[in-house]
This record gives sequence, C-alpha cells and structure tokens, in this order.
Amino acid sequence: GRNLLAADCKMKGLFFLLLFVQLLAASIAVYKQWIPNTNFENASNWDKDRIPCANDVVLFKSNQGISVFVQSTHSLTDMYLPLTGEFIMAPGGGFAASDGSWDPGCDTGSAVLFTDAEKYKWHDPALWHAAASLEDLDQGKYIFAVDEERVPCQYDDVIFQPETSFRVNIDSSERMIHLRSISIMGQKFTSDAALAEYMQSSSAKLQFHGNGTFQVTNARCPDRSGCECGNAGEHRQICAALLGDSGTGCPALVCKDPFQPVGHCCEICGATISLEYTPGFDIRQYQNRILHAFLSLPKYAGVQMAISKVRKPQTSRNSVPVIQIVLMDDKMGSQTGTNAEQLAEDIMRDIAEHGDSFGIVTGTVQVATGSNFSGQRGTIADGTIAGTVIGLLLGLLLLGIMLSLYRKGMIRLPSVHLAGPWNRKEDQDVVAGPSDKGFDNPIFDTPTNRAESHGACSGEEAPKEMASKDSGIYFVNPLYDETELIA
Repeated sequence: GRNLLAADCKMKGLFFLLLFVQLLAASIAVYKQWIPNTNFENASNWDKDRIPCANDVVLFKSNQGISVFVQSTHSLTDMYLPLTGEFIMAPGGGFAASDGSWDPGCDTGSAVLFTDAEKYKWHDPALWHAAASLEDLDQGKYIFAVDEERVPCQYDDVIFQPETSFRVNIDSSERMIHLRSISIMGQKFTSDAALAEYMQSSSAKLQFHGNGTFQVTNARCPDRSGCECGNAGEHRQICAALLGDSGTGCPALVCKDPFQPVGHCCEICGATISLEYTPGFDIRQYQNRILHAFLSLPKYAGVQMAISKVRKPQTSRNSVPVIQIVLMDDKMGSQTGTNAEQLAEDIMRDIAEHGDSFGIVTGTVQVATGSNFSGQRGTIADGTIAGTVIGLLLGLLLLGIMLSLYRKGMIRLPSVHLAGPWNRKEDQDVVAGPSDKGFDNPIFDTPTNRAESHGACSGEEAPKEMASKDSGIYFVNPLYDETELIA
C-alpha cells in the first residue's frame, strides 16, 4: 500500500510538472488575430452601414476581387456580382430571390454597395489583436505593445478567425514576412511547403494581395532573455499604415517633454525603463515579477505595461539590445502619466534591491507627465547635484592652490575691511572715545538686536534658510513625500 501511495504521489507530481511546462509554454506564445473581415453579415462592409434586406439591390464593383463568407440565407431583389470573386457558404447560408413580401425595416429598397476591402494592410497595427493565449484572445484580454510589435512578429502565431472571409494587402519592404505559424479558415500552417501549396489556391489569391511572401518556422524564441520582434525594417511602413502617409495622425499630448519609445510611431506621456542585462536574465520571469509585485496592486489598475527586447541606438552606426519597459496610464490633464511615473519609481527601487538576482545590470528611466514639477524632477535633480559636486571640487582645488602659493610667499592676500551693522559701533567708539556717547536722535530708534529683527531666526540661521531656498538643489513638490524625493 505504501509503494502504491508513493507511486501515486510521483504520478501526481509528474502531472503537475507537465501542466506547469504547458502553462509556461503557453505564456511564452503570443497570438496575433486579424480583426477586419469581408463577411456578408458585417454591417461595416456596406456603404449604408447595414446588411442588405429583401427590397435592396446589392452591388459589387465589377473589378473587385473579393472573397465573401455568407452565414445565413438572404432574400434579395437583385445582386450585381464582381467579375472575380467567391462566396463561401456556411451550412444554412445562401441567397433567394425576394417574393415581394413585407420585410420589417426594409419598406423602401435602395442600392447597397459592398465597400472596398483593398484598404486593409497587414502592417497596420490597428488591425490586430494580441494575446498571450487562445483563451485570452477569446475573452478579449489583449496585450499592450509598441506599434512595431502590434503587427505579427517573427515568433508569433497568426490567426484569421474560422468562418470569416478577408482580404489583406501584404506589401512588404522586406518582402519576406517571418512567422511561427498562420491559421486560415480553421487550418493551421506550420511549414513552408504546406503554406506555399495553399497560397496557389484561388481562395488565397482573393484573400492576400501584394508583393510579400510568408515564411513559417514553427519555432519559439530560443533566447530566454527575449527575442527582437523583427519588424524594425518595416517601421516606416507600419507608421504610414497607422498614421497615414503624411504621418500627422499622432494624438495631441498634454505632458511636458513627451518621448518616443523604440518601436513606437508617436510620442507618449508616461514612463519608459531601459534595462541592461546579463546572459542569465529571463524576460518572462521578470515580467511575472512586475505583474505580481506591482501591477496587481489596486493603485496601478489603470497602468498598461509593454516589455520586450529592442535595439537601442548608441551611435549612428551601432546599436545594443536592451529590455524596454513602456508604462502608460489612464490619467487625464495634469495627472497624465503620474501613475506610470510612480510605478517606474517603484520598479527602479526594486531593481536597486533585487536586480542582481534577476540578472539586471542597470536601469535608466525616462518620464513625461502632465505635471511640470513631476516631469522634470528626475533630470533636474540629477543635473543640479552633479553640477554642485563639480563646482565644490573645483572650488576646493582652487582654494588649495591659493593656500599653497600664499605659504610659499608667491602671492599676498589683501586685507579686507568689512563694514556692516555689527562693526559700525566699534568704529564709532574708536573715533569718539570711550567717554563720548554722542546724543540721542529722536528721529531714529535705537538699533535693535538682529535676532529680534528676524523674528524667531537668529542672524546665523537666517542665511542658512535662504540658501536652502535659493540654491535650486532641493524643493518641496506637493505631489510627493519628502521621503520619495530623498529616495
């Protein structure tokens, strides 16, 4: 009985180990799903923004090569078809001639035109959904990413939903589009041979057009520190598809000194952290660290995070891989980016304490928020401290040189007589002598004590207080505690 119990425990342990490995593999995968479709029942595909009804005349442009999925039966008065195209009928899908019977909501028929599907481009980030699992994809739990990585990357699984038709322009400046796999009409392709055969079919020629070709590898990213997306060469094309050829479609920002993360098309408000790392760094492990330690906190519920490996330019010719963490929040107005900034500060403190255990060498942060004080605090404080230290060192060096020359007799320091309210009385005593007290002038009061003239502050304390206010080294930010400034 004891042996059977031990064997059962081992089997359960093996089961949970396999389950953990499967979950880990699932978490590494990224699925990109194409959003638009050319289904007959999609109201946005028609110029009247509604599905044609019984009294309508349905129009397709004669030169419009199109594949259309039909999910149900439709009664129509008339329909003009394109010269090249196809209808894919679902079980129960089809067309019937209208018998003139009354159709609710279709009292007066009109011409309804199927809109042009040529505008949908593979490299448009707005036309893709990304998720860490198929379940997340079904539930609408999408991943936030920079624009280059919203488009399918070289190790992604691409999905065109079953029971949908589509048409997509795959023009590519690189010509070759690298993927892990691609699923079309419920069929998953993981090899170039099988996909090449499908791409010769009449359906594929209606679904895809343009000069690009696919290469599928069925391979995961081999580097646990992460792999680059591989879309950097398509950056200009991606941004043109997203913003238009003029590139003027970026949103207006309210933050001071917004910045542009690597791989993104527009400047943003928020924060970005760049990490230098050792070969032992595991991007998924560190991503889970941030998710569980910080993003799970209620105060960061409105913060979005994207973490990936990117190439950060060092010089005009060289670039180095870094881990980029982009943080954006849902705050508005003067509070824009403040939650992202706070999270960046928490992450940087965590890196200072535990970064070595994750293989992080160093991290640098950049912040832009709607608050001027908040947005400038990090860079201004760093620059002021550095300038102050350099100034003090130079001052001490100059003082040491002058003291050395004075001792050697090479220079002579002039005597300086400082006239002030504290020694004016001594001068008067020397001139008038000890017995001459002068006379009282009723126009002027007797000189008061300096401590009284400054209230509670002594003459020695007052200059210190003024120096602390005027130096620019330290200020009180009403948005932050003093402890945060010191930290």
